[in-house]
Amino acid sequence: MIGLADIERARERIAPHVRRTPLLSAAPLRDGVGGLDLHLKLEALQVTGSFKARGAVNRVLAMPREQLAKGLVTASGGNHGLGLAYAGAVAGAPVTIYLPTNAPREKAAKLGLWGAEVVWAGEQWDDSDRAARAAAAASGAAYVHSFAEPDVIAGQGTVGLEILEDLPDLELLVVAIGGGGLISGVATAVKALRPGLRLVGVEPTGAPTLTESVKAGRVVELAKIETAANTLAPRRSDELNLGIVRRLVDEIVLVSDEEMTEAARWLWFEAGIAAELSGAAAVAALRTGRIDAGKARRVAAIVCGAGTAGL
Repeated sequence: MIGLADIERARERIAPHVRRTPLLSAAPLRDGVGGLDLHLKLEALQVTGSFKARGAVNRVLAMPREQLAKGLVTASGGNHGLGLAYAGAVAGAPVTIYLPTNAPREKAAKLGLWGAEVVWAGEQWDDSDRAARAAAAASGAAYVHSFAEPDVIAGQGTVGLEILEDLPDLELLVVAIGGGGLISGVATAVKALRPGLRLVGVEPTGAPTLTESVKAGRVVELAKIETAANTLAPRRSDELNLGIVRRLVDEIVLVSDEEMTEAARWLWFEAGIAAELSGAAAVAALRTGRIDAGKARRVAAIVCGAGTAGL
């Protein structure tokens, strides 16, 4: 189990190495938020360009030095790989990242700049993950899961602590879902502090991984992925994440690639925020009315990843 104390310890551990990102009031904006008092948690401004640095740094700094010396291995759609490459640089550990062919080439280039070795393996994250696990087992390097490790989830949960500190009367929080690491950590933090806060997750229509798993009551592996939002597109989540989501997340809604693209354009036009598709997913769900805010007026959405989808 992961609790509030784990997330608070994670915050202390990672504080020297990550940014406390701003919570930006979206007012005044022209349209698209239905009169809501919308606030944007700008994890697109986090080091490496996403929240993933939080979980990766927390996991790596919790490891024994002798394990770090053997190296770090993971699979990633791009953002977790960048976070782990950064964490490896912080800890002085060699890092190898397995990427699927649908990962953006510019992220692979950034991985090299952080000193990581890049290995292309498979068409989607799940394929790369199998290759990364095998490589770690063969070499003795530490495998770091992108969303299903307690230390990773605790690190991501620090986003939730910051949001509630900056906006204690928040009524509705919207979070994009890939494998479920971010929403698992954020849900653990905010529901411990504000049990009545409504928490809504957002997935692509072409990758409803947690949606289908929640419906089935078990981890479901999707037969195929049909979204360009590759950082929100594992074919399966994990029992750890599913258990947290079923217990703490109030609702999951779906948005299309076109709706995420339009939300990313809106973020750029209105606020000069450059977001990738995943980074715009939470805003897309609000702008399209997928989420009925009900009586809630104080709303926050996490802009979880940087990119140029709206440009």
